[in-house]
Amino acid sequence: MTNPPAVAEVLADYEVLVEVGVGRRTAVAAALADRGRAVTATDVVERDVPDGVRFVVDDVTDPNPAVYEDADAVYALRCPPELQRALVSVTERAGADCLFTTLGGDPVVVPADPETVASGTLFAARTRN
Repeated sequence: MTNPPAVAEVLADYEVLVEVGVGRRTAVAAALADRGRAVTATDVVERDVPDGVRFVVDDVTDPNPAVYEDADAVYALRCPPELQRALVSVTERAGADCLFTTLGGDPVVVPADPETVASGTLFAARTRN
């Protein structure tokens, strides 16, 4: 039996990624940048991010479309239910894949397919793309 992949391993299939709501947990963005992926991290307030990760202040509920337009994937870690629809919406407008994890027992409120990863479950939203 093989161990499930880390979130960064799954996301590394994409070349250009945007992380929504990076907060202070930057390990996944850093791991992707270390693999040569182009990563932009966003949050509603200024955050420190690792070398190789671009940062932009942005609110997914009132997004700047230019932040997402070149992305192959937009992802959020510990995405609360109240932001999942906004995440899917910005992703659909960008023509990108939408992936997210939830915090503990938070429900998934958008149509999504689960994938087991080392830290729990990564959901791939079923978008219109």
